[in-house]
Amino acid sequence: MTRAATAALSYFARLFLRTPSLYVLTSAGEALVEPAEAIERSVAQMERRVTGLDEQLTGSVRVATTDSLGKRFVIPAIARMRSEHPGIEVVCLTSQDIANLTRREADIAIRTIRPDAPDLIVRRLASLKTGIYASRAYLAARGTPAPGNGFSDHDLVAYQHSVAPTMPFAFCGEPTGGGKVVFRTSSSITLVEAAAAGIGVAELPCYRADTESDLVRIMPERSADFDVWLVAHADLYKTARIQALIRALVGAFDSGPP
Repeated sequence: MTRAATAALSYFARLFLRTPSLYVLTSAGEALVEPAEAIERSVAQMERRVTGLDEQLTGSVRVATTDSLGKRFVIPAIARMRSEHPGIEVVCLTSQDIANLTRREADIAIRTIRPDAPDLIVRRLASLKTGIYASRAYLAARGTPAPGNGFSDHDLVAYQHSVAPTMPFAFCGEPTGGGKVVFRTSSSITLVEAAAAGIGVAELPCYRADTESDLVRIMPERSADFDVWLVAHADLYKTARIQALIRALVGAFDSGPP
């Protein structure tokens, strides 16, 4: 073993403690976490700035969004952009988790929560609505919930708390205290499918639920608005391939739900 390799192993041993199942940081290792993260941020910043100078309509773009927005808006936008610029490849990340654009987890994000980081450029794409829905089979078996009774004696399907942790538990402002949540999910598409399958009543995005023939909107006077934001890092915003996808995304949202 070379002297350099021996020194590296000795340094590694001082930073990590080996246990039967994994390595854990020693106090010396913990002391280096913050400087190491600062180096990582600096390297990512250099990468973004170099990439941001690229005027070629080729290469890869990473876009993060939710499964439901991805299906209705983002995928059609990608298809349109690819027909015009076939040299651009796209990685589409669908998750309820918020991608960290500063660390290049994504180049563009389509979010329903507006970020406030100073190094991000934010653009509102649309203001969409949610409504209260249940399947025809559910309503035939259980009856239609009446306004003002808190969904008494009704089953509800809802997001997991981690998806919307700050929202009061109400559907479009209609209190739900009399109902029973029987199904939770982190996926908006799964939520629509659960309601359509007759599991319970749900608050759903209208652009998605109105396309399901098995779903009926109830309490139509009840609705809620939510904004959709396009987010990109300032260092990458003017890159040619990023702008090509942004134009396609803006067009997809401008066309509106069917």
